[in-house]
Amino acid sequence: MASLTNERRANYLQALSLRAAHAETTDPRDIFPVSEHLRALEAEVVLIIGDRGSGKTQLKKALTTPNIRGALLRHARSIRVPGESTWLQGWPLESGGPDLRGWRELLSTNPGRDDLIAIWLAYLLRTMKPHLSPDEVEKTTELHQAHAADARSVLAAYQKIGVTVTTVLDALDERMLQQQRWLFVAYDELDTIFHENWQAMGAVIRGLVSFWAAYARRWKRLRPKVFLRSDFYKHHRDVAGADVAKLAGNRVELQWSDKNLYGALLKHILNKTDANGDRPLQSYFARTVTSISDPVLGEIPVLGKAEEAKPFVNRLISEYMGANRGKGASFRWILDHLRDGNGRALPRSLVQLIELAAEIERDQPRASGAHLLHHVSIRNALDRLSAEYVLQAQTHEFSWLDGLGRRLSKDREVPWKRRELIRLLSQDFAGGWSDTGARPPGADPEELLENLVELGVLRARGNELLDVPDLYLHGLNLRRKGGVAKK
Repeated sequence: MASLTNERRANYLQALSLRAAHAETTDPRDIFPVSEHLRALEAEVVLIIGDRGSGKTQLKKALTTPNIRGALLRHARSIRVPGESTWLQGWPLESGGPDLRGWRELLSTNPGRDDLIAIWLAYLLRTMKPHLSPDEVEKTTELHQAHAADARSVLAAYQKIGVTVTTVLDALDERMLQQQRWLFVAYDELDTIFHENWQAMGAVIRGLVSFWAAYARRWKRLRPKVFLRSDFYKHHRDVAGADVAKLAGNRVELQWSDKNLYGALLKHILNKTDANGDRPLQSYFARTVTSISDPVLGEIPVLGKAEEAKPFVNRLISEYMGANRGKGASFRWILDHLRDGNGRALPRSLVQLIELAAEIERDQPRASGAHLLHHVSIRNALDRLSAEYVLQAQTHEFSWLDGLGRRLSKDREVPWKRRELIRLLSQDFAGGWSDTGARPPGADPEELLENLVELGVLRARGNELLDVPDLYLHGLNLRRKGGVAKK
């Protein structure tokens, strides 16, 4: 490989360091089509399960955008796609639904299971208003006139008109069947209902799941798509409710193989544009990557297996994370150090790692030859990624991580023996864990420990040892004991 001049390397790094991985992008050029994920298009699929950062929201937005959905269909192998369809938003409803206070006020009345099912049925009818006949709207006027933010008023209006809501939706479903059309209702970001109260959030989500567990069999052409975080699904009896098992047979799990992780990274890089709208990185990596072009999705890398990404990684960094193989092969090292405690790595973290490394390399050049990144830049980027990953989690789904970090900081060196970790978690367990009042998922330190392992924040290593994966380590202000190799 010919060496790069400093100027050319700087230009490539500038293109690579434009950070686009902080949020779920709607740019179709950043969407890597995974056949298994696209099964979410099938009418029978109700649940779409994925970890934080696995692409749930990106997939939902893609499926609800007609031109992107059409582009994805071209790459959906063996997917049984329904005919003419319209996608609607069941949640979040923004100004069309309750905010945090609205949910709190509803729950303050101690609603029963039937009420928590009814509230979702009521908001579904309101969502369907554009597809109702004038006569059907008139029959349910009281429900439509209730203020969207006031969940109690919406529920009260529903209770007044009762079975009329069901008969109207039954009639709509029959029309869709006769017209050979489909109405899909997508529910995403359910964890935004309550950040600070696991039990309250569980009550509302159980109502939604119970509602569709009952009605998904009733209606043929009104179909739900419930995007649910993996931890909610695994704790279904506590959070999503036992009814989730009735929907679980028709589900898609957004898991990422090593091949698809590198595919997603490659797609992101190949479609990077500079200030002139050119794709300098596409030409730079052309000899290491095979791709096809799509008018909407842009360049799509073609990988038969993960190992086919090795030439790209070797050109980006080098074959090893140091002078020789003793430091680890870059191709394996990158993904292994991004995995959570359950061994899962996600594309957002991978893309963000490379973008952060490009920023570091641009400011402190170390790479030589034909490579863009030095292994030291990658290692330093991992610490920055961990800090940003934990901060983002604290700001959104896992605000209790702040309290977890404070308790673990009493003994910062990992791994710990189980009894040592229980002791750390027990410190002021009933006290505050976050500024929002959010508490961690566990009624006591033992249950919390098990849930932290299940969430991937901790990793069980055997012999009663508990470790923290690199994805969380630096962000929680922890470090490894001497002689304990990073994994």
